[in-house]
Amino acid sequence: MKFDINKITRENVKSLKPYSSARDEFEDFDTADMIFLDANENPYQNGVNRYPDPQQNSVKAILAKNNNTKQSQILLGNGSDEVLDLLFRAFCEPKKDNIISLPPTYGMYGVLANINAVENREVLLTNDFQPQVEKILEAVDENTKIIFLCSPNNPTGNSFSDESVVKLLQNFKGLVVIDEAYIDFSDKESWLTEIDEYPNLVITQTLSKAYGLAGIRLGICYASEEVISILNKIKPPYNVNELTQQRAKERLKDLDKIKQEIASIIEQREELLKVLLEVNFVEKVYPTEANFILAKVDDANKRYDQLIEKGIVIRNRTTQPLCENCLRFTIGTKEENAIVIKELKLLN
Repeated sequence: MKFDINKITRENVKSLKPYSSARDEFEDFDTADMIFLDANENPYQNGVNRYPDPQQNSVKAILAKNNNTKQSQILLGNGSDEVLDLLFRAFCEPKKDNIISLPPTYGMYGVLANINAVENREVLLTNDFQPQVEKILEAVDENTKIIFLCSPNNPTGNSFSDESVVKLLQNFKGLVVIDEAYIDFSDKESWLTEIDEYPNLVITQTLSKAYGLAGIRLGICYASEEVISILNKIKPPYNVNELTQQRAKERLKDLDKIKQEIASIIEQREELLKVLLEVNFVEKVYPTEANFILAKVDDANKRYDQLIEKGIVIRNRTTQPLCENCLRFTIGTKEENAIVIKELKLLN
């Protein structure tokens, strides 16, 4: 099915003349010998008295090199939530269009749909947490603009089959957004390698999980140059602050340490998996490719409260579809994991 970005872009966005900031008009603002009197800034240097690069070019350059992609295929946002919100605002007409999400999944898709007055059509995953592709395509109509896939999925931890994703990409004329927040903990390859193959493919990633930078709020969007150019039209001019950009660059250059931390988290994940399988109140432990484990227990509310009393905070997911009596355990450090394992055995 041929993808036409003009058919899914909102009319007001097509005709929009984006705001041009002082730093957009003169991009080479790192030139030390220039006198900048164009942005009404405080002239006294303190490291953050100047507005940041509105296009975050130095951060994008590192990401492009690390992921073998182009800077023109990258958009950065104030966390992945801003990136997701921009997709709604660029492509979904309020009170007319709809998106499709696949519960149980990341709750912000539905929240952002409500904020933007866009219908959220929910198509449940199967009992083994895979997309029901035929039902998804049946739910599509002429006003369906985006299908959201979280893979590896939160809160279930599993990745979606390649076959399912490809069928959606080939048979849907809107955007297929794959949220890869947890991809670094998976053995599966990122869908980044397929961006040039599928013009309707959008991938979101984050520095909040494997990169350990949740506090700086930096989300990443990879897509075709066409999609990125539209998102750039509507993004706020200085949406990623200078301190965030500096910290991101430092961390992105330390890939060896990041890989070591990921390996440790995966090792600790496997240790906790073994223990959970032996706990008598745990009825099922679901396969995971993320930095967390979803486990079905006899009474989620009871077990959650017991762990809280021991000073251990996990996530009770029992209210989510297909997740009755399920608890989600994020993988901590080796020391934290040891405490969790000890307390689980005592509860046992």
